[in-house]
Amino acid sequence: MIQGSCCCGVVKFTLASKPKFLGICHCSRCRKLGASEFFMVESKSFEWVSGKEFVSEYAPEPPFIYKRCFCNQCGSSLGEILSTEEQFPIAANSLDSDPELTVLFHEHTASRPTWQLLHDDAKLFEGNPT
Repeated sequence: MIQGSCCCGVVKFTLASKPKFLGICHCSRCRKLGASEFFMVESKSFEWVSGKEFVSEYAPEPPFIYKRCFCNQCGSSLGEILSTEEQFPIAANSLDSDPELTVLFHEHTASRPTWQLLHDDAKLFEGNPT
């Protein structure tokens, strides 16, 4: 069982299985939201423990479509934790332990600032992964 939470601890959840993969997005939105590193999880593995009522969503202006979630008490980025999709990304910083996955890919590398490093064995995509 993998546990996850926000910084202040009011939002808590568990994952029954390891995330599918770890990716890093270099787009300006993910960098601004503190959600560049993300784990893709399956909804059937995800279970709320507490604090769902403390999660707020940021709905972006078009053409962006992904709603980003955060703890409305401490501001921790949580990825798309309120998603109803079969799989969805959660911010890597929200996990309390290391699921021991290496970075599978980097996306939006065309907008990557020089201070964000790339992992040697990861696939690179200038935009969305294909």
